[in-house]
Formats: sequence, C-alpha cells, structure tokens
Amino acid sequence: MEAVKVGLELAGRRLTIETGRLAKQANGAAVVQYGDTIILATAVLGEAQEGMDFLPLTVDFEARTYAAGKIPMTFYRREGKPSDRSILVARLTDRPLRPLFPEGMRNEVQIIITPLSSDPENSPDVLSPIGASAALSVSDIPFQGPVACVRVGLIEGELALNPTYSQMEHSDLDLVVAGTKEALLMVEAGANEVPEETLLRALEFAHDAIRQIAALQEELVARAGREKAAVELARPEEELLGRVGELAAGPIGELLGRPEKQARHRALEALREEILAQLAEAYPEREGEIQSAFEKVLKQVVRRMTLEEGRRVDGRRMEEVRPITCEVGLLPRVHGSALFTRGETQVLSVTTLGTVGDEKTIDWLTEDFTSRYMHHYNFLPFCVGEVRPLRGPGRREIGHGALAERALVPVLPEEEEFPYTIRVVSEILESNGSSSMASVCGSSLSLMDAGVPIRSAVAGVAMGLLKENDQYRILTDIEGMEDAYGDMDFKVAGTEKGITALQMDIKIAGLEMDLLAEALEWARRARLFIRDKMLTALPAPRPELSPYAPRITIITIDPDKIGTVIGPGGKTINRITEETGTQIDIEDDGRVYIAAPNEEAGQRARKMIEDLVRDVVVGEEYVGKVTRIMNFGAFVEVLPGKEGLVHISRLSNERVARVEDVVHVGDELTVRVSEIDSQGRINLERVGLPARDRRPPSPRRSFYRRSPERRSDRRGGQGGGRGGRSGDRRRPHGRPDRRSDRYRKYPEEE
Repeated sequence: MEAVKVGLELAGRRLTIETGRLAKQANGAAVVQYGDTIILATAVLGEAQEGMDFLPLTVDFEARTYAAGKIPMTFYRREGKPSDRSILVARLTDRPLRPLFPEGMRNEVQIIITPLSSDPENSPDVLSPIGASAALSVSDIPFQGPVACVRVGLIEGELALNPTYSQMEHSDLDLVVAGTKEALLMVEAGANEVPEETLLRALEFAHDAIRQIAALQEELVARAGREKAAVELARPEEELLGRVGELAAGPIGELLGRPEKQARHRALEALREEILAQLAEAYPEREGEIQSAFEKVLKQVVRRMTLEEGRRVDGRRMEEVRPITCEVGLLPRVHGSALFTRGETQVLSVTTLGTVGDEKTIDWLTEDFTSRYMHHYNFLPFCVGEVRPLRGPGRREIGHGALAERALVPVLPEEEEFPYTIRVVSEILESNGSSSMASVCGSSLSLMDAGVPIRSAVAGVAMGLLKENDQYRILTDIEGMEDAYGDMDFKVAGTEKGITALQMDIKIAGLEMDLLAEALEWARRARLFIRDKMLTALPAPRPELSPYAPRITIITIDPDKIGTVIGPGGKTINRITEETGTQIDIEDDGRVYIAAPNEEAGQRARKMIEDLVRDVVVGEEYVGKVTRIMNFGAFVEVLPGKEGLVHISRLSNERVARVEDVVHVGDELTVRVSEIDSQGRINLERVGLPARDRRPPSPRRSFYRRSPERRSDRRGGQGGGRGGRSGDRRRPHGRPDRRSDRYRKYPEEE
C-alpha cells in the first residue's frame, strides 16, 4: 500500500493526515501533523470477548519526551506509567469515539496515540481524536465516523480557533469540541465565568471547523480506506428477549418510581433472580443471555416511562433537583471542610493550605509549569455498597478530579492576594449520580470554610437527555440509572455570572445545537437554585484562616541579595528557619514566602530577612551586639552579617584605657553610623551617653594625629615650651607615626 496524504489550511497552519507509511501491520494507522507537532495513531481489532456486556475499547496516549527534545526525569530515565495529563488526553479521545461503534460489538479494540514531535505552540491533545478517527476510518474495523476535534479560545472578546499555548495564556475560554459533520459528540471546557450565549456561539464556531476536518478524513478514506470486517454483534435473540419482556416489563414498571436507590436495586435484583429461575429449564446454559435480555428490557422500560409518561425512576419532575443539605466546619483540625448531600449522592470535601514549596510541578512534553491548586477525587467501593480491592486512582478518578479543579480555578484569588498552595480532596461517601458536580459544590463550601477568599461560590449540576426520533426529554440532576440508560451526561458548573466548567458526553450519534441550548438554560436555572442552597450554610468565605493553617507573608528583596539570605550551603536560611520555626521559599524574582505557625514567628523571620538585605545608612541608629574586641575598639554587628567599628575614643566620654573596661563580647550597644568610607568600612559611635559627660577630649588625650601645624610647632620649638622640650617623643623625619596610625586602620590592614 502506498502512502496517501491529505491536508488543509486551518487557523493559519497546515493540518495534514497521512496513512500507509508507518505502522502498516496495524488494522489502521494515521500520522497527523499540525505545525511541528506530529502524532501517530494506530487501531487494532482483537477477538470478541465472551460474557462482555460492553465494548472493550481501550485508548492510550503514550507520551514520549523525545518528542519535545527532553530526557525523562524519572530514576530510570525512561517513560513509566502515564501521567495524569496523558490519561486526560486518552479520555478526551475515547469519549467521542465510543458511541460510533456498532451496538453489540464485543471485539477488543485498542487505540494507541504516540506523539513523535511536539512544538512549543501546538498541543497534541486535539490531534489525538483526529488521528484515532482517521486510523479507524481507513481500517477494516467497523466504525461510523469520521470524528474531528478542535479547540476554541476567547481572547479579548474574539473567538480563536486552535489558539497556540502563548495565546491561551490570555484566553477566557478553553473549549475542546469533538463531533461528526452532523452533530457534536463531546464538549469539554474551562471558562472564566463565560455566559451561556457566548459558549453557544463558540460551539457553532467549532462545528464549522469540525466539518472541514471530517471532510478531509473522508477524502483520505476514499483514497486509502479498506472494506469493513464483519464482526458478530452480541444481541439477545428475539424469542428470548420477548419472553423476558413478558415476565419483567410489568413488575419493573411497578418497582420504578422509588426514591431510594438501594431499595430499588434490591427489588430489581430479586426480580432478576426470579426470572432466571423461571427460564432456566426452557433456556438451559443461557444465563448470560437472560441477564443481557433483562438489562435490555429494564432500559426499555426506563426510557419508555420517562419519554412517554413523563415519569422519572425516582418519581421526580423533569426539572426537579433532589433534596440538598450542606454543612461546613465538620472536622476540627483540618483547614476547611464541608459535607454536601444531594439525594443519595454525598461528598465530604477537605481543604488544606500549604506553601509555595507544595506546588505541583507539571512536566509534560513541551509544557513545564507549576500548579498552586490541586483537586483530588476519591471514589471508594463502599459509596455504592460494593466490595472491591483498593487500588490507586483510576482514569475515572483522575478525570472527575480534573473537572472539579477546572470548575474552581477561575474563582480562586490571585497569588499576590492569597499566597497559598491549595489542595482539596473530595471523598465520595455515597454515589447515585453526578458525584463530580457534588464535588464542585462541596469543595466550593470547603474553600470558603478555610477562609480562601474565592470571588463567588461555584455550583454544578448534571443534565441528562432521552431522545427517540423527534421525541425527547431533558432531565435535571440525573441519578445513576438515568445516566446509565440515558443518551447524554452533560455536566455544567459555574457562578451567577457564567460557566466555569463544562463536560458533555453523548451516547447517540450527536446532539443538535437547539437541544444543547435548551439543556444549557435548564442547567443555569438548576445551578443557581443549588448555589442558593449552598449559601444558606455559609454565605461568604470566613474572614480568618483556621488556627491550624500556616500564616504566609510575602516580601520582595533584590534578586542580587538572594545569596545573602540563603548563605553558604544554605547556612543562613537554615538558621532562620530553625530559630523561628518557619518555612521559607525564595523565588528567582526575589519574592520570599514565609510560612509560619503563628503571626509572631512570621514577623520575626521577616525582620531577620529584611535585616539581612538592608543597607546600612549614615546617620541611622542601630541596636547591635558586640562581636569582637580589639585594643583600639569594639566591632558591633548592626545588621546580620554587617559589622562596624566603635573606636575606643567613641565608647565613652571619659578616657578609656582598655576596651574591656567598658564593653564585652555579647553586650548590646546603641550606635550611630558616623561614616562609611570608600572601602565600605562602617565607622560607628556609641549613643545614649549622659549629656553632662559629653565634652571633647583635651588635645593631650587625643588619639588622632596632630595637624601638620601642630607637629611643626613641636619640632620647631616655637609653639610653646612643652613642644620644644619633647624631643624624646619625636619621630625621625620621614618615618610614619605608627602609634597614631594604628588607631586609624582596622587590624587587618596593619
């Protein structure tokens, strides 16, 4: 097979898709290039899995750091388990593809996306669904594509298609949309309180570009596509399905409408076992098919009851939100906590405040930055009444945590206002639908309970949809069964001003724009209703932090003096932290973060640092300690690491024979800076001496060299009798007066 390549101009850059040159033993492979970013997507078809009741599709994004010219930072210097970012890209790729496989297909399908080259401006994430769709479309794997994906930004009020990394730094919207030529399949967004009208405009803008990319893939398929393979589809035979329907449809309808999930679940399980027992003799060794038929009948009854009768599985109206309760401040020793309960979904969110050193470092291909907000989501088996082994966070946990994080980041205060690293953990204690949106609500309250000055409380709700031909029902605040048997899971979070996060997954072939607009309006009303309930528990962030949270102070120093604060081998900064019990982080731009257990310790550390970087000023007074004593004076540390000399003549107004008679090492003296000479040496004088003692020393007691006139008087004998008779004290002509010089210079220069 010869290589085939197609391309088009998109947002000022060329997008190309090629097949037939790389990975030719896969069922399908495609290379997608945009700018200098290149990804390889492969699709392979496996055998049908017995007893499987869903499509065993796996999508992996295998980040290779060589794509960005980097060596992995791991111990073994090679890639290991996928990062959270890689998992999120894999989920982004999986969700729009899954609805387009034939219903009942049980063959394993594996899609692997590998970035081969990554430039610093074009992200490989939106190329991943395009590459996977192209690989599936040209392969013999049954697939009802193609699918295309784009990103939309909102920069200074204008929509931008596939903005670069640098452009996204100024965008109020990060919207990723995937779909076919006919309809949208997946939407994911983070936004800075963007109104619904703007979002709808962005979705239409994205769909125009999606149609172009889908047409490009169709051109590729026309030139290089293979005939689709015939695969066996798992469907209960009509006779068995009809028999189960006769036995189960009526009782299922009677059991539905109960608000309690567990009671409803137990009743349905009992009915399932009863039907299995009734049909065991007529259909021996076909338990799996009977189970599958029962599930299909249950889905049919739920959909018919909702669409035709307007009755939900728990008895609510279509627009009704389940009962909500909110509590804050449950846990006394944490920094902030909240319990949010909506129906049978309950979330405990806990906030922890840390220092700048606690920030999360993200190193992913060309991106390398830190995040000061982390949101972690834990879904333990007891929350759905199950027994399962505990493992690390899976793809679902990582995805839901990222969605909640995206919803709350837009309302967080700027670092200058609130210089803390923030971690929120959402523990799912009960789950019956939309635990991710409950996490947003609980975490918003938890942040407020911790005293984080968020701009506004954020509420979230999950919307559902059931659609048959032209008949449809939009559902507000869907529960688990409505999610499982419905056609849409549409999660919307935001404030009273607009949307902060959005995630939509579709199980049908697509969603029309008018339906999406209606769902957004229903979600807005529900979101505001939930937010009002939240604010009754805590109307605003607490004015004070928890007493157990660190107190962080920011000061700015000259970057050239960072070394002074750190000291040789970190000696100085370690001494400060040990003496004050604080934690200190210094940024390259000179910002110093001081985290202290209390206000007093923080202020003490601040003063020590400010003293280290302060300059000594002539005329200012300081209180310092005597560090060294010499026979000509005492050295006093006026600021950390900065000493000056108090000459013996300036220690007292009386004549001092020995320095030790006046001061000792360790004594505190109040001194004034009298001079800083050209070599940077600091000369001090003691202050605070009694005024009555302040009189200038007599010329005979002066320790300073006499003026030239005075010396000439002494030598010539004409200036007074004593001068002429003091020849034994004169120095030979030309020899320096070493006795007086010793008081004018520091001993290091003698």
